[in-house]
Amino acid sequence: MAAPMELFCWAGGWGLPSVDPDCLAVLTYARFTGAPLKVHRVTSPWRSPSGRLPALKTRDEGTISKTQQIITHLRKQKYNADYDLSATQGADTLAFVSLLEEKLLPVLIHTFWVDAKNYVEHTRKWYAETVPFPLNFFLPNCMHKQHLERLQLMWGDSYMDDEEKLEKELYRDARECLTLLSQRLGSQKFFFGDSSLCPRPASLDAFVFSRLAPLLKAKLPNGKLQQHLKSLQNLCNYCTSILSLYFPWDGGEPPASTLRAAGADSGEAEEDPHKRRNQLLSVLVGLAAMLGYAFLSGIVSIQRSGTGPAGRQPIALEEEEEEEEE
Repeated sequence: MAAPMELFCWAGGWGLPSVDPDCLAVLTYARFTGAPLKVHRVTSPWRSPSGRLPALKTRDEGTISKTQQIITHLRKQKYNADYDLSATQGADTLAFVSLLEEKLLPVLIHTFWVDAKNYVEHTRKWYAETVPFPLNFFLPNCMHKQHLERLQLMWGDSYMDDEEKLEKELYRDARECLTLLSQRLGSQKFFFGDSSLCPRPASLDAFVFSRLAPLLKAKLPNGKLQQHLKSLQNLCNYCTSILSLYFPWDGGEPPASTLRAAGADSGEAEEDPHKRRNQLLSVLVGLAAMLGYAFLSGIVSIQRSGTGPAGRQPIALEEEEEEEEE
């Protein structure tokens, strides 16, 4: 029997099976098509074979790390959510996916990763509580910088010239995008709900859901775009329906404590074939980082005698081991 494909994605939170939009898109598409995936919900990209999330580990093509390429691979394996769409519907899918990536995704990145209040009080807080020690001290800031660079690539040099004016225009475009999606969905269950007597979700639904659900479910202190989404009741019902139909048992974990406590019960820890190795690497990297910082900052110095600095190191190691055991 062929080994199942393995999907590595960010862990769940905010009532979602994954907090990352790209990971959520792949998970949703796989649920729509019934693709047999062994899912590893991890709390660090370092636990992925490629060092990136999402990542699909395949038997023939190695590890695939881009969302669209993962979905294309699933289609090649006969798991195609769009097999019965017409040519017009296929063209509509491409158009709406492009609209999402151009108009909505940049504003979502800004909302979660650039807006100072949201980032400090919500996004960074969740990742700091979820990412294992000691990576939680620097990984959220690294991700923050990566998203800033991504936005600069999307928006160009004008982003630095007049940031306030550009943000106003982009949020306006994002609101118009949400309104257009609401009008296109109407009273249908899915975006191509009128294609048959028994409507089924398509790839467009996976992409739309993965972009809307985090915005809808996150408890953002500054929710300018979130308020507009909540005013569009059919889109809210659409996200709630997909969650209840396709993720009825894995959409409500709290970010940190339940994920750790459920590891032993649900078997997710056993699903990770490199867990012990990754834990050891995390301990070694964290120890090196802590010692390096301590020496550079002068907290610890090399002395021939004296118990002050030397007495601190075993305590730090004990705390590190306790975090890894949880």
